[in-house]
Amino acid sequence: MNKQRKAIALISGGLDSMLAAKVIQEQGVHVEGINFYTGFCVEGHTHAIRKQNSARPKRNNALWVAEQLGIKLHIIDVVDEYKDVLLNPKFGYGANMNPCLDCKCFMVGKAREWIEQNGFDFIITGEVIGQRPMSQRRDAMAIVARESGGNDLLLRPLCARNLEPSLPERAGWVDRERLLGFNGRSRKPQMALASQYGLTDFAQPAGGCCFLTDASYSHKLVDLWTARQQRDYELDDIMLLKVGRHLRPRPHFKLIIGREEGENKFLEGYRKQFTHLYAEHHTGPLVLIDGMANDADLRLAARLTARFGKGRDLDEVPIIIQHRHGPPQTVVVTPMPEADIPREWYL
Repeated sequence: MNKQRKAIALISGGLDSMLAAKVIQEQGVHVEGINFYTGFCVEGHTHAIRKQNSARPKRNNALWVAEQLGIKLHIIDVVDEYKDVLLNPKFGYGANMNPCLDCKCFMVGKAREWIEQNGFDFIITGEVIGQRPMSQRRDAMAIVARESGGNDLLLRPLCARNLEPSLPERAGWVDRERLLGFNGRSRKPQMALASQYGLTDFAQPAGGCCFLTDASYSHKLVDLWTARQQRDYELDDIMLLKVGRHLRPRPHFKLIIGREEGENKFLEGYRKQFTHLYAEHHTGPLVLIDGMANDADLRLAARLTARFGKGRDLDEVPIIIQHRHGPPQTVVVTPMPEADIPREWYL
């Protein structure tokens, strides 16, 4: 009897990885999924915090894809290991702080380690030639296979017929004729295939799954490194960059300002780690102070706290400053007019 082959599929939560896994499932291969958590993933709880995202399903799309496919999903924490990928990318960054090519090499390399440890035969990704300018060019795909050590154990089912046959194809573990030849940026072939499989609910195509591709997030990350005079981070740092309005009125400190109830509740989890401010009598933001702020800085922060709350049109607003170390104090301030807040303070 022929041995049933086993493949691990990189599952981002998007349509392409879902379809790639499905194509191989249809050939009788045992497929399981793997998802690497870097800390910069869009998937998770932060996308469900704000009311503006209330129409989106409050789910982790990678887990949801695995459920739809009926496969096991292995979620691997690589937050610490990923630092070197971001801080020292061999192949550089994309349009923002996204080291896409190094990231793909890293993840396929981790998947290769995983199949060796768990007795699986090959790796599946949802890559399509020409779909992304940095990591899904033909030459970039060759780099990923080589640098990751995946080599010809790496199968890209959605564009395999445009590439040299991989080991799973040559060895007859999968039928190359039943693989696909997608290429380019058009999503129509994927949408048609999804319809063919009866898949009607999936994450928005080409929506991105990493905050590092976002210009605003990348700017805040670089600002963090500049202020601290070192290129490093902890998980809490990169989580806080995802939430709130960030203002840096002085080089040595910034404000993280909750924009609505959901963000205030999220920021409350960090109150003991930061000096924070809030209005005593009016609905408004919880504000964290990141950095070293003196008395004058804190008064400025109090005026900004009042500006973004319901008391913004009053002459005086009491603001409570809860020091990280020490008792709270109350200051009465005049809210800062919007016109007096320089645009360059906003990150």
